[in-house]
Amino acid sequence: MLYVIGLGLSDEKDITVKGLEAVKASERIYLEAYTSILMVNKEKLEEFYEKPVVVADREMVESESDVILANAQNVNVSFLVVGDPFGATTHTDLVLRAKELGIEVKIIHNASIMNAIGACGLSLYNFGQTISMVWFLDNWRPDSWYPRVKENRDIGLHTLVLLDIKVKEQSLENMARGRKIYEPPRYMTVNTCLEQMLEIEEKRGENAYGPETLAIGCVRLGTATQQFVAGTMQQLLDCDFGEPLHSLVIIGRRMHLMEYDMVREWVPQENRGTFEEIYKRDYET
Repeated sequence: MLYVIGLGLSDEKDITVKGLEAVKASERIYLEAYTSILMVNKEKLEEFYEKPVVVADREMVESESDVILANAQNVNVSFLVVGDPFGATTHTDLVLRAKELGIEVKIIHNASIMNAIGACGLSLYNFGQTISMVWFLDNWRPDSWYPRVKENRDIGLHTLVLLDIKVKEQSLENMARGRKIYEPPRYMTVNTCLEQMLEIEEKRGENAYGPETLAIGCVRLGTATQQFVAGTMQQLLDCDFGEPLHSLVIIGRRMHLMEYDMVREWVPQENRGTFEEIYKRDYET
């Protein structure tokens, strides 16, 4: 059996009872460690599970899946994913490869950013397409996500923006030279995401959003230090959101009054007047 197990968003205790039972029954345990991170290291997981855990980087999952699936027709193997197995990212390829080899697969779900984002006060029913934001480079400033945001905004829906993380990444030079030298981990901040989004709006000028568009910075969701800060995109540019992981919500124009009452609680006192004024002017209840 191949178990694909969601770990939730915070620490070793977020795993479900069903997931923990599967881990305990597995001969090998792999932790997917490139699409997101837990707030604890693998040693903490090993202590809790009382079993060794192998960190599976992008290269192993995408190019060496045979190592993960080896002999899984005869023994139990657990593949651990932060959040939900099919939440912010999908591991469909691994599941398909397992089935091609005649390996039974069982998915064990958990909380992910895709449902936990409701804690910001906005209804999950009112979210549109989710987008991912990657770091811009000097010669690469992708904006393929921009039409998705505009489509959401045109029909009044909220947009969840997932922010880039770089774990065990190689520089272009080291990659070209075949050197297994990896860059230090990096995690995009809400501030960087906003800078990039406003740059693209200025460039394209299609009025998908702007400096006065209301948004929510959502950080360390599901942890003891979870935090939300709401305001205009311009106001959030200057906020210190602290440690990772960060995500962002661009609020849709059809914000229900109950959503407004919830989100207003995340607005710093000095910005509430501006928030209320923009809501009354630009947003439908």
